[in-house]
Amino acid sequence: MLTRRKFLAASATAPVVFSRASALAANEKLTLGFIGVGTMGRGHLGAFLGRPEVEVVAVCDVVKERLDGAKTTVEKRYADRTKSGVYKGVTPYTDFRELLAHKGLDAVVIATPDHWHHIPCVLAARAGKHIYCEKPLTHNVAEGREIVNEVKKAKIVFQTGSQQRSEFGNRFRAAVEMIWNGWIGTVKTVRIGVGGPARPCDLKGEAKPEGTDWDTWLGPAPEREYSSVLCPKGVHAHFPAWRDYQEFAGGQIADMGAHHFDIAQWALKMDTSGPVEIIPPENPKKGSGLRFVYKNGVTMIHNEFEKDKDGKEIAKADCVFEGTDGTILVGRGQLELRSKNGTPVKFPDQPQRVYPSTSHHKNWLECVVSGKETICPAETGHRSASICHLGNIGYRLGRKLKWDAAKELFVDDEKANKELSREPRAKWKL
Repeated sequence: MLTRRKFLAASATAPVVFSRASALAANEKLTLGFIGVGTMGRGHLGAFLGRPEVEVVAVCDVVKERLDGAKTTVEKRYADRTKSGVYKGVTPYTDFRELLAHKGLDAVVIATPDHWHHIPCVLAARAGKHIYCEKPLTHNVAEGREIVNEVKKAKIVFQTGSQQRSEFGNRFRAAVEMIWNGWIGTVKTVRIGVGGPARPCDLKGEAKPEGTDWDTWLGPAPEREYSSVLCPKGVHAHFPAWRDYQEFAGGQIADMGAHHFDIAQWALKMDTSGPVEIIPPENPKKGSGLRFVYKNGVTMIHNEFEKDKDGKEIAKADCVFEGTDGTILVGRGQLELRSKNGTPVKFPDQPQRVYPSTSHHKNWLECVVSGKETICPAETGHRSASICHLGNIGYRLGRKLKWDAAKELFVDDEKANKELSREPRAKWKL
């Protein structure tokens, strides 16, 4: 009998099909370059430095202290491999385009602010480099489609940093398999518990610190004075608040939302599609309650949960899936199944399984070698980010919108369609 414990264990240990391509010899390492080594980038750098199958050869940042710190980190980590205890094999760059031209570079890890994902991804694909890029994949819908097209044309391997598909104790993967296999019947409603939409940037200007290339940090975004809220001075340990402002990102609905909406899209088997309608709440300034309606009738609700007669939220989590036979609550530290009226869980004879992966970094590296598609390729990352963009547009415009997921356009709505892209500053037009 397939028990819950066996189900979770099977999901976690399903084998990964892996074979080495002729492009890399058995003893050859994959060479990596890092574009953006702030808080998230340093995290990725540390993780990849611990992997024996890769060699970090280049780092890039617009803040001198961060660039110097990343270079030192690599040198210290690799120094013990030399008799002299000194290693000088990593090259620092202040311009990512120069990093992409680094001789012998195989792949890049992009961990820049959201408004700086599109251009490096496109140029890296055109340079034939494999790509791991942070989520949300883009600043707007049009950028995502261009990335997908360039990746497909270049035939490189792409991984979006939606690591909940691979990690966090297998909870999200198990939840998706439960839903696919009918444990809660037919899903009717999905509730996603993340913060609000982005807002216009109203920060006061400050004196720009020496060693920070502020103009390049702004990149394609509108010109404005330096702010340490957006780009903290030197090396810092927190996640900067550029995430809150629509010129640079999509607010919390796009930050953590890119993770949780991604799981919802996966569970609904909508990785290459999306909703057909976006319905904001009566008061859009509330910043919660917006609804995404799918063609099959499923409604996904942003940050609004059912309450009992006493006003207590009945079921609240990062992702809540409400079905005809029960409810699944899942988060990074939570997985709970609530059957309706004691309805027994049905175990299918031939259960549907999700793509096997227990390490997002490892999955990308294995796919670079094997040529297999990653667990979160560009198309999937783009579609998940698009949900966030559509939500932001819905809150901004404050009215019901009809969405054509195939054409990636709003239906008969010229004003809304103008929100799907942004004209970059002239110097950063591709």
